[in-house]
Amino acid sequence: MKSKFHSQRKPASKAMKQGATMALLIGLSAAAIQAQQKSVKMTFSGTGENSAFNLYPGAGSSEDNFAGDGTFGSFTFRDLAAELPSSSPPSTCSGPDNLYFTRVITTGVFRFEDGSLLTVSLKQGSDCIDLKANQAHCTVIFQIVSGTRRFRNATGILTFTETVVPVVADASKNPVFFAASGEFTGTVSGVSGGDDDRWNGRH
Repeated sequence: MKSKFHSQRKPASKAMKQGATMALLIGLSAAAIQAQQKSVKMTFSGTGENSAFNLYPGAGSSEDNFAGDGTFGSFTFRDLAAELPSSSPPSTCSGPDNLYFTRVITTGVFRFEDGSLLTVSLKQGSDCIDLKANQAHCTVIFQIVSGTRRFRNATGILTFTETVVPVVADASKNPVFFAASGEFTGTVSGVSGGDDDRWNGRH
């Protein structure tokens, strides 16, 4: 009976150990994923201008050139965008003094101080021009599409908010060059280097 008892207990003990090991691995994996996720806030300022690129049929094109600092250190950001006027503006951008545009293309590249690149592309976005206040407010949701060096495995979503004011107009008094400031916020995963000062640009 003793030998039979032990022969029945041994598989159960092994199964319990396997279950405990699996639970531990799952817990460690979840912790690793959570540790990789990073809340992001990066502020910027710079300039924007109308572009001669024909990015989308019937759309106006523009480009931005920004510099800033934040979660991953100092950076530059440049993008190209195309916008179409919308006949169905939200209540926050309606009325005779407002013009509303939807983004159809916006792709940008961050360059960080260590040389790492991060490319983002449009998920959705819009621009609201307040003619009375002589400024525009832009909101764009970007998806990370690729990266190099510490961002080679990066994924996530960044929300871009921007305030724009005209600086120079053309001969027809249409604004063509702008000053801009704003921020990127969101959550990014898969960035290597953690909080090491070598990576975030703070030597």
